[in-house]
Amino acid sequence: MERNINIYMKNTIETFRKQKLNGDKITMLTAYDYSTAKLIDQSGIDSILVGDSLGMTMLGYDSTLSVTMEDMIHHTKAVSRGVENALIVADMPFMSYQTSIYDAVVNAGRLIKEGNAHAVKLEGGATVCEQIKAIVDCQIPVMAHIGLTPQSINAFGGFKVQGKSQETAQRLIDDALKVQEAGAFAVVLEGIPSKLAKIITEKLDIATIGIGAGADCDGQVLVYQDMLAMFSDFKPKFVKYFANIGEVMTSAFMEYSKEVKNGTFPSAEHCYKIDDDIIERLH
Repeated sequence: MERNINIYMKNTIETFRKQKLNGDKITMLTAYDYSTAKLIDQSGIDSILVGDSLGMTMLGYDSTLSVTMEDMIHHTKAVSRGVENALIVADMPFMSYQTSIYDAVVNAGRLIKEGNAHAVKLEGGATVCEQIKAIVDCQIPVMAHIGLTPQSINAFGGFKVQGKSQETAQRLIDDALKVQEAGAFAVVLEGIPSKLAKIITEKLDIATIGIGAGADCDGQVLVYQDMLAMFSDFKPKFVKYFANIGEVMTSAFMEYSKEVKNGTFPSAEHCYKIDDDIIERLH
């Protein structure tokens, strides 16, 4: 007896390759919890990044450096429960892959096995190519990340645009080619001049995902709290507010507080009923 199985095709790393080939722009947003991931997935976004940016947006740190593997696994698990179609990429946090190839493979495996991610992302160019190759050799897809790499904030002296000199621009081109050769299926280009990002995109066979790298990348990623004006600690130049949800939320919280204090919430429509004769027999 044959079984009629309807397989719902998800976005995969092969989807990224086809989109690059066909000139179909790739959409990516961050998510860190079940409810948000479900909404993003239902909107048709191609990929969700469980970014170590959760250190700032969810945990209140001033950088990504304090984020742990346990943090990443916890949030990636939550996101995976809300996703049916989007490709889930999980960030490898600071010092989870830099220490050794062994650590890189083990920690990448944890994000796949325990966090239910589909791929992992790590920062760096030529310096992490051995880690990329080793992880890919274990059948784990890797997204690379070059340019303004937040885990290198102390080395960079802050969040600064990268690749503005001939030397540093050439190094980024070389890094992009090297991570591609190491086996990365895509590379994030962050905080680099748009003309440089265009050159890199044209040189690579793998997809480029831009964040502060111009419109010529193969796709774009944003932190969802940034694009919804929910994170107000600072606003990077590359962020556009697509809706002022932060203002809407603040207004709703204030209205809730007012109605609770003046006794108009909860009203009768929000309350459960019981027969009066039962109440009368209570003592």
